[in-house]
Amino acid sequence: MKKFAVILAGCGNKDGAEVGESLTTLLAIDQCGSSYDIFAPDKPVFHTLNYLTDGEMPDEKRNVLLEAARIARGNIRPLTEYCAENYDALVLPGGFGAAKNLCDYAFKGAEMTVDTQVAAAVSETHALGKPVAALCIAPVIIAKLIPNALVTSGDDPATIENLLKMGARHKPTKAGEYVYDEENNLYSTPCYMLPNARISEVYNGVYNMIKAMTL
Repeated sequence: MKKFAVILAGCGNKDGAEVGESLTTLLAIDQCGSSYDIFAPDKPVFHTLNYLTDGEMPDEKRNVLLEAARIARGNIRPLTEYCAENYDALVLPGGFGAAKNLCDYAFKGAEMTVDTQVAAAVSETHALGKPVAALCIAPVIIAKLIPNALVTSGDDPATIENLLKMGARHKPTKAGEYVYDEENNLYSTPCYMLPNARISEVYNGVYNMIKAMTL
């Protein structure tokens, strides 16, 4: 049995972790006979959105760890407690919160910076030769931290251009597919970065990727 660590960016696709991607990740890990622990940075959410209007809710002050705990059913730990030596793999689900709370890609594009705790977790795991996986928009984090990373992140031209500017390589994929960077031991799958993807296709991509990581 392999043990995965999963980092969530809050709760909700527009300002946190994409719930479907997060749950399919946890389900796939379980279905592949492995276990997981869930982590999130204990920090304020960049902003909270009204999902009916897409408008900001400036009076709503939320916390990434507390929001992610909704998905984790409370079984979650602050990212400061993550130790790469205790896990076989690390996974970062997507959602726009990954680009707002785990890094600032949503605002700075290729000039982005990564949250120091997230950067430490990814870099420590990679340095030990253990696999790191990223879903949806989260591959921008891998691209920023790991030189010459091969990733996939849908078919959005601006995202692809930014990935290349950060020194990464991009491989186009269809729904349900994933990319493996053998040189760097990195995995990625596009999920909802393919705008017409169905949840079953998102799940297929995540499951196929997680299964490959457990072999």
